[in-house]
Amino acid sequence: MPTAVIVDAVRSPLGRGKPAKDGKPGGVLSSLHPAELLGQVMRQLIERTGIDPVLVDDVITGCVSQVGEQSGPVGRWAWLAAGLPESVPSVAVHRACGSSQQAVEFAAQGVIAGVHDIVVASGVESMSRIPMGAARIGMDPFGPSVAERYAPGLVPQGVSAEIIAHEYGLSRARLDAFSASSHELAVASDASAEMVSVTLPDGTVVTADETPRPSTTVEGLAGLPTVFSTDEHRARFPEIAEWKITAGNSSQLTDGAAAILIMSEERAAQLGLTPRARIHTMAVAGDDPIRMLTGPIPATEKALKRSGLAIDEIDHYEVNEAFAPVPLAWADHFGADESRLNPRGGAIALGHPLGGSGARLMTTMLNGLEATGGRYGLQTMCEAGGMANATIIERI
Repeated sequence: MPTAVIVDAVRSPLGRGKPAKDGKPGGVLSSLHPAELLGQVMRQLIERTGIDPVLVDDVITGCVSQVGEQSGPVGRWAWLAAGLPESVPSVAVHRACGSSQQAVEFAAQGVIAGVHDIVVASGVESMSRIPMGAARIGMDPFGPSVAERYAPGLVPQGVSAEIIAHEYGLSRARLDAFSASSHELAVASDASAEMVSVTLPDGTVVTADETPRPSTTVEGLAGLPTVFSTDEHRARFPEIAEWKITAGNSSQLTDGAAAILIMSEERAAQLGLTPRARIHTMAVAGDDPIRMLTGPIPATEKALKRSGLAIDEIDHYEVNEAFAPVPLAWADHFGADESRLNPRGGAIALGHPLGGSGARLMTTMLNGLEATGGRYGLQTMCEAGGMANATIIERI
């Protein structure tokens, strides 16, 4: 079978996902339409590799809130906004927060199956322009049977994070220490190799992430109030004596995009391109939709079993920091070396642009492996509904 390889991967700077409002400025990328944001990233991916874009068989784009300016096949509009060939099609993917990780896996699967030779896998989310949950405002996405099965009802992800923190015995101090470390690592890391610049409508060129906060300390985080300890939630989960999830140990609302060029190893050789990594193993899994954020554990177990690798053979772990309990519970479950866990900072510091995060994490992990000389990287993300993807790559 063909081997799917990553030839290049890039991401935009990350901006705070807040709109301009009441005369106050929004996040640094809030003035940029999501199709323009992703389009600029796509164009620079193509320019960096020198590939003729007409050779691309498909563009697979992850996006969560596929409404408004992100409706329709947002990847198609981004590709055309970049001035790239009309002959190249695109499709939008929704697997909640793992949407663009799934785009990477679909791209690799198409190459391995021999259906495609060259694919761009990408993702985008402009949370300043399309608020989280905008696709289901006033709607019931679950239906009566799901409501009955999980009565008295599904819960917000933050409550799921509280459940996980309780079940794994994760203290508030540990959550806040991990979160402060995320900012410290992000600030200390050199992201220049993975990031491309973005030009705003007024001509401003954005070259750096807006999201990490160098001044973050454990002491400062300890003073933040919890967010999900409402009377309703405390009554439903009386076993949780201490509620711990705050804005400081949760991921940030963020604008961002990323794009990855995937092709068969044979096609790369024909084009004179040097692959950076191969897609080694892929897995998806589901778990309890009330605990919701534990999906990365069974997904990782599947990926490790299929790969034949042990957790300590993996040099770099990217476990999305939707909330601090997610990567910490994952690490405790597997006995993973925490020094390999999100070593360039995670979504608590960098932000979580939903549909763009999977491709962003993959881009960061690839560059992290190259910087350290590591061989294997494993990426996994919790997803709404209790799902998760896990992908192992091997640096070439």
